Amino acid sequence: MTRTLTRNRVVLGMAAGALAGVLAGCGSGNGSGNGGGSTTSTPPKKSVEPAVTQVKADLTDFHIALSQKTFKPGAYAFVAKNSGHHDHALEIEGPAGEHRTKTLTPGASETLEVTLKSGTYEIYCPVDGHKDLGMKTQITVGGTDAPVNTTPPKSNGY
Repeated sequence: MTRTLTRNRVVLGMAAGALAGVLAGCGSGNGSGNGGGSTTSTPPKKSVEPAVTQVKADLTDFHIALSQKTFKPGAYAFVAKNSGHHDHALEIEGPAGEHRTKTLTPGASETLEVTLKSGTYEIYCPVDGHKDLGMKTQITVGGTDAPVNTTPPKSNGY
């Protein structure tokens, strides 16, 4: 009975070792020396999200300076940095709605992601009447995506 038990353990050990070898060979996926077999890999996923344009918004006492002057419709990340000595915030108001950062202490920054549509936007500091002190600017988002032509082309009879 001891011989049968020992033999069963040896057989199980050999089977486990063989299975581990097969799994290791299948899992590497690097195609190196697998007896000429081919390996396939999943192609990397393509990003379907639109590119985001970063715009720096420097908030000082009492002025807003944007790193970009012209805008097209699309996704933007406004990086608002309070370079002043007072608390400030950034608010963008226009056809895409109202978007606002939290109130930023001097030296703090925050990123505000907005998808801009065509039209005019007012950008200002909504804190303690700073807008009335001149802490505002305006941008115009121009252009549109290429229109889709739904009219069939005219035929010349050919």
